[in-house]
Amino acid sequence: CCMKYSDEQRIQKILMYSKKLNDYIEENGITKEKLMREYALQWLVTTPLYNIGEHAYYISKEYKAEHSDIPWGMISGLRHRLVHDYDGTNWSIISDVVFEELPQLILQIQKLIR
Repeated sequence: CCMKYSDEQRIQKILMYSKKLNDYIEENGITKEKLMREYALQWLVTTPLYNIGEHAYYISKEYKAEHSDIPWGMISGLRHRLVHDYDGTNWSIISDVVFEELPQLILQIQKLIR
């Protein structure tokens, strides 16, 4: 199946995908409204969100318990929803995730790495 990463490697990858997505949004002046309206942008944000969710899903139960302030279940749950019910995606929720939750997640993950 999938390559086996350590929890630390997965955390690094979550941070990398989160920062790249966040930076892209900032550098290109993407707004919530644009994201909710433009199909190409919706496609663009889903890939990093899949990757973030996939890595979050496979982090060990022990690690998740030690860092229970991070909403691991919501992060991996979002990935499953995007993958399995893409047509039913609520872009208003995804916009909130990208613009409000993602910057918060970056700060939380950075603290884990330091």
